[in-house]
Parts: sequence; structure tokens; C-alpha cells
Amino acid sequence: MSPFHTSLTRRLGIAAPIVQAPMGGHTNPELAAAVSGAGGLGMLALSWTGIDAGAAEVAACRERLGALPFGINLVLVWDQHARLDALLEAGAPVVSFFWGDPSPYLERVRRAGALSMLTVATPDQARRAVDMGIDILVAQGMEAGGHVLGEMGLMALLPQVVDVAGDTPVVAAGGIADGRGLAAALALGAGGVWMGTRFLASTEADVLPAFQDRLLAATGDATFHGTLFDEGWPDAPHRVLRNSTIAGWEAACRPSSGQRPGEGETIAFTAAGQPVLRYGDSNPARGTTGDWEGMALYAGQSVGLVQDVASAATIVGRTMDEARAAIARSGR
Repeated sequence: MSPFHTSLTRRLGIAAPIVQAPMGGHTNPELAAAVSGAGGLGMLALSWTGIDAGAAEVAACRERLGALPFGINLVLVWDQHARLDALLEAGAPVVSFFWGDPSPYLERVRRAGALSMLTVATPDQARRAVDMGIDILVAQGMEAGGHVLGEMGLMALLPQVVDVAGDTPVVAAGGIADGRGLAAALALGAGGVWMGTRFLASTEADVLPAFQDRLLAATGDATFHGTLFDEGWPDAPHRVLRNSTIAGWEAACRPSSGQRPGEGETIAFTAAGQPVLRYGDSNPARGTTGDWEGMALYAGQSVGLVQDVASAATIVGRTMDEARAAIARSGR
């Protein structure tokens, strides 16, 4: 049997055990459909998207993909009941939950015939998720970019989550950007991998090209983990690329919120013309103007493995080829 025919691919009905992370502010139907069309699972980040606009994105994916699966992601720091209802009605087949208790939402997901996913960061969280009937677990190591749920590294976390998951598929997230990471995750018992930073450097992602250039130039030790970019989502640890905002805060001896240099100033504008404050949680999507470099540049420690901007289909295919080669080398 192929090492890529896993509990995850069987549960989702996909060919490649690769999930495109729902990178808030950077996903769109084009990206999600490209990943799913290449055999993986594309995802839409819709936590802050208007309900009607989110439903339209789901419908656009459904139109592009037919029966092929894709997913949506909802952050549970905010009430998502109305949004979930609309997205399920629009045809979302997979619902990923993050940062909160999904139990009040699960019955609606089941009634719609959709599958549920939940990101966990400890074995205890995984055990509770299995008990509540989550269909797929995402084990997130703190190497991950964007908002980071826990403090365990993926190498230690993943096998412990696999041990408590039983028959529930586990997706490995954090620090994976190529086929070597996929091969390693499969060896540790995962059914697949969750890749975000690698897909930021895709032609379909809604990412400012200058930010993509910054990603290509970065190394894995160029990231910062903390709660600095907290305007909009306070007290939520995240991993970003180091930039001028971080440097200025550190030069001022890391003052607390309310006393930070430049706090409250507008540094950029979104494509829709919305102001972005320094220390805001917004990231530079296409059309961003102003001091995009001072914004939250979400990226994981795998950024040093990202060497080019490529199509999502190329990324999926290349990752699979690299994993085959890695498995062959380990066999020798």
C-alpha cells in the first residue's frame, strides 16, 4: 500500500495528504480550489469575512471543484453560529475550528454531513477532542506561523497526539514546508501535513508580492513569537517575521501595551481602504498600501525552506515527489 494512502486521505477522499492552512487574510477560492484540484485539501479562512461574502467564497469553491472536498476555518474566540449556518448551507464539506470550544457547533456540522477538524496543542486537548467526536485532529507545534495555540514543539507533540487519537486521523502542523517534513510526519504517525508558510509563496495566495519577496529572503531564525500584534485579537500568541515594529519596541525596552512606540498610529491601508494600526493583527494582502513592512508578517520557522513563488499545484506535486524521495532514502 502507498505510504500516502492514509487515514486522512481515506477520511477526506483526497489523493495527497497535504492540507493548505487557512491563513487568515491570505486565502481565496482560487487558492483553495487549486490545492484541492491538485489532490490536497484547500482551505478558506472565513472567521472575519462577512457572512454573505463567506458564503459566496464557499459557493465559488464548490462551483470550481464539483465533488472534490475543501474546508473552511472558524476561530471560536468570536461567536460563529450564524456564520457557520450560512457556510454549511452554501455547501462547505469540511469545517476546521481553532482556539475555542467547538462542542456547541458540532451537531450542526454533523447534520449537514460535513466533517469537523480541530487544532490542538497538547495531548489532553487531543483526548477531549476525540471524546467529543471531532473527525480530524490538527496537532499544531509552536514552530507554526500565525496564531499559535500552545508551547510544545511538533516533534514532541505529534506522537503524543497520535497515541491518544486512536482511529481519528491526525494532521501535523508547524514547521513543515517540503516533502521531507511530510515524510517525517508520516513516520511519526500523522495522516498528513498542514502547510501555511509554503502556500503564502504561491501564485494564487492573496499576498502582497513584496511580502512574498520578504518570505523568500528570510531564514528560519528570523521569526518572533509573542503577543505584540494584539490590536484586534489581544493576548493571543503568534509567530511573525521580525520587522521594524518589533525592532522599535525592543529598542524601547519592550514596554507594555499602551506605552509602546507609535501605538495608535495608522501605518498602512488595506485594499478596501481600511486603516491598519501599528501593532494591529492585520497582514499585508494584495492591494495593501503604506508601511506594509511594519505590519504583522505572519510566518513559521519553516520560512527558511521557502525558495520560490510557485503555483499551488506545483507546491503539492513537488512536496509529494520530495516525500517519495525522502522515504526511498530512508529505506536504503
